Amino acid sequence: MEVYFSVGEPSGDEHAAALIREIKKRNPTCRCVGYGGDDMQAAGCEVFFPLTTMAVMGIMQVLPLLRKFWGLGQAARKYFRENRPDAVVLVDFPGFNWWIARYAKQAGIPVYYYMPPQLWAWGGWRVKRMHKYVDHVLSGLNFETEWYQKQGVNAQFVGHPFFEEVAQHPVSPSQIKQLRQNQKKVIALLPGSRTMEVTMNWPAMMAVAQRINHQHPECSFLVASYKPHQREFCEEELAKFNTDLPIEFHTGKTSEIIAAADCALMVSGSVSLELMARCLPAVVLYKGGYVMGTLAKYLVKCKYMTLPNLIAGREVLPEFPYMNGENERVTKMASIINGWLRNPQELASVRQDLKELSEGIAASKASVTTAEYLLESLEIQPEFKQAA
Repeated sequence: MEVYFSVGEPSGDEHAAALIREIKKRNPTCRCVGYGGDDMQAAGCEVFFPLTTMAVMGIMQVLPLLRKFWGLGQAARKYFRENRPDAVVLVDFPGFNWWIARYAKQAGIPVYYYMPPQLWAWGGWRVKRMHKYVDHVLSGLNFETEWYQKQGVNAQFVGHPFFEEVAQHPVSPSQIKQLRQNQKKVIALLPGSRTMEVTMNWPAMMAVAQRINHQHPECSFLVASYKPHQREFCEEELAKFNTDLPIEFHTGKTSEIIAAADCALMVSGSVSLELMARCLPAVVLYKGGYVMGTLAKYLVKCKYMTLPNLIAGREVLPEFPYMNGENERVTKMASIINGWLRNPQELASVRQDLKELSEGIAASKASVTTAEYLLESLEIQPEFKQAA
């Protein structure tokens, strides 16, 4: 058996790696190949190209990469015709993965979309593509599954892998103590997993930290960088910022920093689910480019951009998406966090809200459920192998 993966996001790399491990537990001879990242490769996947290095957002960032994306798509198309894998599994990254789904269907290969795009939030017309090119949608959120089912899509709720990863990655008291180093108050700074996000948002994060430090000099800040080069960028920018902020930089310790912190300032992203699972209050920012921001005004249907807020239907985590007017938003973000630090009861109230949300949707076996569903559905769909 062979399963082809197409994964373009750093977080998707982690989710796909966990799924690959579960598939191989149940079918040790299964060959996993495709596009992805280092985590998938470590899990036993033959990665033809590190697609996660091309995780960008916005038209202006995508345009220079179009030729490369086209070439990767054509390589996948050829592979499907010549090698006929048993299934194609997509993880998020819809701009590119729609083409992978199209080519797989042309070859008569069943397509599974694990952690599908948020069509319910924006671009709902794309559900037609889901009908046409995807056989199974494997969703991590109950309300998302229901939305897809109402659109006539074959959608299954499997649980979100972030909750599984939190359950499998407990943080010990000694790890928390080591990070806190007897500091009275600790703020987590989470600048994002995409390099573009980091470069766009880190200056504002430093400015917020400086304002917090003025009112709460007893605070320390822990930065959770996703990649070493992103950490280096943040360190270099901090040196230019000409400040003596008490900041420590770490790579590969996002879970530990979230567990150790009193609250956080984070760039909007799927890591918000881990914040919810670990009940950490946060202020959320996202600075976008002018073109992307203008399009969002017309395309985005949801009031909120952060999953905990979407699930709750209200602003549990204060959000600050913006294109300009940074100084005003920096002041507001710092004011909220300073208020939390002055009022422990208010901070505890946000923690309780997050706990209740987490208990309502948490499922800790997403990879297991998905692996079993995939393998079982392939056993009863042999007709795909004769198609095309």
